[in-house]
Amino acid sequence: MKRIIIVIAILGITGVMAISSCGPEAEGKSDNKPVAAKEEEAHIVIDLKNIPDDQFGESVRYGRELMLHTAQFIGPKGSAGKYTGNLMSCTNCHQDAGTKPFSFNLIASHEHYPQYRAREGKVLTLAERINNCVTRPHNGKPLPLDSKEMVAFLSYLKWINTYAPKGKSYYGEKNRKLDLPTTAANPENGRILFEQNCARCHGKDGAGQLTPEQTAYTYPPLWGPESYQPGSSMHRVVKQAEWLKNNMPHDKVQNGVVLTDAEALDIAAFVNNDALHARPNPKSFDYPNIREKAIDYDHGPFPDTFSVAQHKYGPYQPIIDYWKKQGWKVSL
Repeated sequence: MKRIIIVIAILGITGVMAISSCGPEAEGKSDNKPVAAKEEEAHIVIDLKNIPDDQFGESVRYGRELMLHTAQFIGPKGSAGKYTGNLMSCTNCHQDAGTKPFSFNLIASHEHYPQYRAREGKVLTLAERINNCVTRPHNGKPLPLDSKEMVAFLSYLKWINTYAPKGKSYYGEKNRKLDLPTTAANPENGRILFEQNCARCHGKDGAGQLTPEQTAYTYPPLWGPESYQPGSSMHRVVKQAEWLKNNMPHDKVQNGVVLTDAEALDIAAFVNNDALHARPNPKSFDYPNIREKAIDYDHGPFPDTFSVAQHKYGPYQPIIDYWKKQGWKVSL
């Protein structure tokens, strides 16, 4: 087995990953390997040197820059246009420009679209999905579908998709699911955990830290007028907790998972406590079919009798059991 070491430098933060890949000597051997070893072998390595040296490659490189430095190009003072309404960048959630495992990974996104989206209740193209992020978490206005920036986003996603194994999942493609506790997430305990783990970067007021040039965020805001809208994926407690467990605190998690499932849920509950933390107002909350809502989506109406608070904070298992009994698809 070969060992490959990659160094990734993004937003001034340098991380070192050790990644294993199967060499020719591994062919034909028994598959009786630990799950962790199999996952490590499946870790996808994106080699930027393989970007083509042509016009398409130029668009790919620009798309990657847009992922890493979104506000610089299309933010409120963007050099290429004013589309996003805040100074956050795509890589704040889709880390390493969408290539980091378990960080809303985008490597296979190009092949998964067009795709039916329950929130809109219709099939969306990948360009429409990109504009969902521009308009919701980024509180902006849609990019023109034929703009240089939209084409660059699509070019980059198409190129990284060439690394995805066809027809099967890969390491870090989806969030690791949590073991949901039998009690509700506790925002007050989340406040304590936030102060211990998160405030040093995101601030006690959740306002984040801007770069010295004040043109983007090194650490994004977690609430307030410059943060994501209600209804965004990060505003769902379970969805955010899955992301937190695998990615935060960013300088400690590289050495192993730091937060327990319950702790991640409590922090997400505190961050997304709308009674404490104001957010930009969305234009709509969508989901035309209420039986397609994610269980932790906290805006009614619901097809069940569980409260808004329970949908938001849990306990979730009674809701899941009820939906399954009705024969409804459960989404988390």
